[in-house]
Amino acid sequence: MTTRCEWAAGNDLMVEYHDTEWGVPSHDDGHLFEMLILEGSQAGLSWQTILNKREGYRRAFADFDLATISAYGESDVERLVQDAGIVRHRGKIEATINNAITALAVQAEFGSLDAYLWELAASGPVNNARATTDDIPATTDVSEEMSKALKKRGFRFVGPTTVYAFMQSAGMVNDHLVTCFRYNEV
Repeated sequence: MTTRCEWAAGNDLMVEYHDTEWGVPSHDDGHLFEMLILEGSQAGLSWQTILNKREGYRRAFADFDLATISAYGESDVERLVQDAGIVRHRGKIEATINNAITALAVQAEFGSLDAYLWELAASGPVNNARATTDDIPATTDVSEEMSKALKKRGFRFVGPTTVYAFMQSAGMVNDHLVTCFRYNEV
């Protein structure tokens, strides 16, 4: 029997995400933007809800193409508020558009979103050694600093808890439990 992080047990979609993606260092701008948006969209919801809507997000937000999203206007916001394939929260939808515009500015300045985000991650990837889920913090000093830097640039829905979840999903930190088969793989 395979031992994995307990949060992923019992649901095929969660197991697949855990086993193939969570904690794997990502350097792809599109994927990093997707994870930043999905983690921000999760605020107040379960990760299962977001994974269930992930394909809807990809469709609604042009596979997270920054140029396309940055051109969305009020009519797109109105359309997306009616889209049951995503979380229909006007603030989160508007934040996604805003964040695409901001990410394009970051790319222009730093060459890539990847370069900027990993610079903020300081010394990532950090290979933590968590024995239990209770050992995993909601925030860290690095996620708090990254959150401040992102907010200062104009990103929205990037509080320190959301940013730490993003860091986990993007592989900036390895928070697989030491008993999890993925711990040594990532």
